[in-house]
Amino acid sequence: MHVSFPELTVLRLWSYGETRPVIPDSFLGGSAPRLRFLELHSIPFPGLPKPLLSATHLVHLRLFGIPHSGYFSPEAIVASLSVLSSLEELNLQFRSPQSRPNWGSRRPPPSKRSVLPALVVFSFKGVTEYLEELVSRIDTPQLSYSNITFFNQIDFDCPRLAQFINCTPALTAARGRDEAHVQFNNSSANVTLRHRASQSDYNDLSINISCNEQDWQFSSIEQVCNSLRPPLSSVEDLYIGPGPYIESELVWKDDAIENTLWLELLHPFITVKDLYLSKELGPGIVAALQELVGGRTTEVLPSLQNTFMEGLKPSGSFQEKNEQLITSRRLSDRRIVISVWDKNSNTKST
Repeated sequence: MHVSFPELTVLRLWSYGETRPVIPDSFLGGSAPRLRFLELHSIPFPGLPKPLLSATHLVHLRLFGIPHSGYFSPEAIVASLSVLSSLEELNLQFRSPQSRPNWGSRRPPPSKRSVLPALVVFSFKGVTEYLEELVSRIDTPQLSYSNITFFNQIDFDCPRLAQFINCTPALTAARGRDEAHVQFNNSSANVTLRHRASQSDYNDLSINISCNEQDWQFSSIEQVCNSLRPPLSSVEDLYIGPGPYIESELVWKDDAIENTLWLELLHPFITVKDLYLSKELGPGIVAALQELVGGRTTEVLPSLQNTFMEGLKPSGSFQEKNEQLITSRRLSDRRIVISVWDKNSNTKST
């Protein structure tokens, strides 16, 4: 397959072995003019950007489990993507955090971005440094679905990603009663922005952190939320609780998480009116909010009007904290109503 295949439109290649064949630069003669669908699984192809320059009709590009031996730089892939005017789906998933840009050779982003006019779906798995370099070089006016997964790392500051989201109309939470979901699973934590009024499955922005330790999950998602403060600052409905893929019960109850950490997580959500809390995390969050008294009462969630609690009991220490929260908000002229929430049927009662 070192010769040209001028009629080839679909190519899928998988590798399941430990020893993975490296695709040479001469693959397909370096040209695939009619290729529309390309999918590679765990196959290193460091020279991929070159044949992409000829695949001007490509619609779907899916690269899963990219090994480090197949690493290509953000600059190289963007240079190739810039000619793919028909590309609707881009999926880049690296196998390990080893695949990252060389900070020593890092340059400022170009003044002019490459426009991907047809891109609707973008998925990424890797480190924040790579994504920051990538999104600072592209403009995606039609993008409506993005799923981003970061490997576990110390720093999740991503200002360029926040700017990229703000420049993408369908991804910004700026229409109607848009909602955010903060969820914790067995091996990851995530925050998802979703448009409630949309009937499409492709109208979400989801950012995931791959991490098994729950304390690291919390710290990581708090960093992500504060880094994405502009996109999150117009959300009106906020859901916090366990995700759908959790096998064991969350252990974060009452004082398991410091109140200051909860408050830091909630800081970006300045327009939230309705707060939905799971039975596992609700007590800790209410206790954190209840500590804000006097002039600090509305430092966090200043627009809050309703709190919906799963498993709320008519009496007990948790109910006492709820009443204290209601009183402190009322004294600051910011009245809230706390109601029972049945998460399974999504019904509410005061």
